[in-house]
Amino acid sequence: MTNDTMTFVLTVDGSRTIYNPAVGENYHSRNGALQESQHVFLNSGLRYFLEGNDVESVSILEVGFGTGLNFLLSADFCTMREIKLDYVGIEAYPLSNEMIGQTGYEQYVAPGLWGSFIGTYRAALQQTVGLNGRVDLHVAPLPLMKFQSDKQFDVIYFDAFASANQPEMWNEEAIRHTVKHLKPGGVFVTYAITGNLKRMLKALGCKIEKVPGALGKREMLRATKNH
Repeated sequence: MTNDTMTFVLTVDGSRTIYNPAVGENYHSRNGALQESQHVFLNSGLRYFLEGNDVESVSILEVGFGTGLNFLLSADFCTMREIKLDYVGIEAYPLSNEMIGQTGYEQYVAPGLWGSFIGTYRAALQQTVGLNGRVDLHVAPLPLMKFQSDKQFDVIYFDAFASANQPEMWNEEAIRHTVKHLKPGGVFVTYAITGNLKRMLKALGCKIEKVPGALGKREMLRATKNH
């Protein structure tokens, strides 16, 4: 898969996403890339966890790093609130610096954070890099099932392409492999909600919630891993 076959798409809220013809899907909702990222991941995931846990540091694992929008919003939020962030993304097909640089996402975060991200992104594909003294980033450039880590995370953003286009990302093996990296009390969020996904997460010891979805979707799923 090469970046030069991808095209930019303007979404309803004025933010841009990328269409990937190899998968047949956009990286974000056409109803608004920014609003989806803010609602599903930042607000329903990170902010929800922090509201229930008085911590000075937080760790996030993202399945489907993509354009980096979820990371940028989370890093900006944590920096403003002086919370240390350890962020790991999994991305089998990393986008180029050039593609990410053309997203226009610099308008949604502090200039210093954007500059650090663009300047360290390639290095982050090899190792953990520090962006601004509060944020550490590593993007693992491999398929989900090849990701291995001794870490467990406070929050998991599950942002894979839809099951209709990438069914292997949503099967029992993939979900089990993902949830084993979630701490007890940790929060798993995704834009999707299906009966099968709810059953799998319950079987893995998670409490399931239906919460309002982003614009264009009635519901989304949030799960909290039992202690």
